[in-house]
Amino acid sequence: MTTLAIDIGGTKLAATLVDDDLIAHDRRELATPASRTPDALRTALQTLVAPLASRAQRVAIASTGIIRDGVLLAINPDNLGGLLHFPLVDTLQAITGLPTLAVNDAQAAAWAEYHALRGDYRDMVFITVSTGVGGGVVNDGKLVRGSGGLAGHLGHTLADPNGPFCGCGRRGCVEVIASGRGIAAAAEGELAGCDAKAIFIRAGQGDEQAARLIHRSAGALARLIADTKATTDCQCVVIGGSVGLAEGYLALVETYLAQEPQVYQVRLQPAHYRHDAGLLGAALLAQGDK
Repeated sequence: MTTLAIDIGGTKLAATLVDDDLIAHDRRELATPASRTPDALRTALQTLVAPLASRAQRVAIASTGIIRDGVLLAINPDNLGGLLHFPLVDTLQAITGLPTLAVNDAQAAAWAEYHALRGDYRDMVFITVSTGVGGGVVNDGKLVRGSGGLAGHLGHTLADPNGPFCGCGRRGCVEVIASGRGIAAAAEGELAGCDAKAIFIRAGQGDEQAARLIHRSAGALARLIADTKATTDCQCVVIGGSVGLAEGYLALVETYLAQEPQVYQVRLQPAHYRHDAGLLGAALLAQGDK
C-alpha cells in the first residue's frame, strides 16, 4: 500500500510517495508560506500533494508543533506562520479523500531512526536542530508521544534563564539559542541579516563571530543531551536537521559533551535517513508499526 507522506516544517513543505518497503519516490518540495493565514498553508498543501494523491491509498503527515486529535497546535507559532489551531487531518482528508494520520515531525523521525538502528538499542532519543529544535523519545522500543502530544519537545527546555524570549512564551529555551533561527537572530555587525546557512559558510572561511555563534549552539545542544541522558537514561542520541547535519557540527557537539561528567555522556550519531526521517517515520506509523 502506498503512503503519501508529508513533512511540514518551519522552512519547507515536502511530500513523497512511500511504499511498504520504505522506499520513497517522486519527492516534491515547496517553501512554507510566509503568510500567517490558514488559507495560505491550505493552498500550499493542495499544490504540493495534487500530483501525488491519486497514486496513494493513505496520507501520513509529520509536522512541526504539537499534534492533538489531528489539530496542529504550534508550540512556537513563529516557526510555522503564526498558526495556533490548524485542522491538519481534516484538511488533508478534504484535499485527498484519503484516510490521514498526523504526528509531530520529530516524533516521526525518532521512529524512523529507531528502526534504522535495527535492534542495537531499545532506548534512544532523536534531536533535530533546524529552524527549531525538536525531539522524539523511544523507550523500551516504544515511541513516547504523551497524552497531550508534548513528549519530546526538548528544544523548549531551559538553556539560559537570562536568554532571549522564545516564541513559545518562555525565556532562554534551547531552541532560541541552538536553532538555525536562534543562530541567525544572535548575529551582529557584518553577519546581521544572514541566515544559519550563510553563517556556517562564513565560519568555514574563518569568521570569528560566525564560529562563536555555532559553538554557542553546539554547547547548548550538548548540555541538552546531558540533561536528556539524565532524564531518560537513553543508550543513543541521533542528531538530524539542517543545522544538526551541517558539516562539522556534530563533532563540535561531541567535544562539548565530552566536557560533561561521564555519567551524562552517551553515544551520538547522525540521522541515517537524514532529511527524510520525518517523512519515512510518518509512513511507518501509518503502516501500523507502533
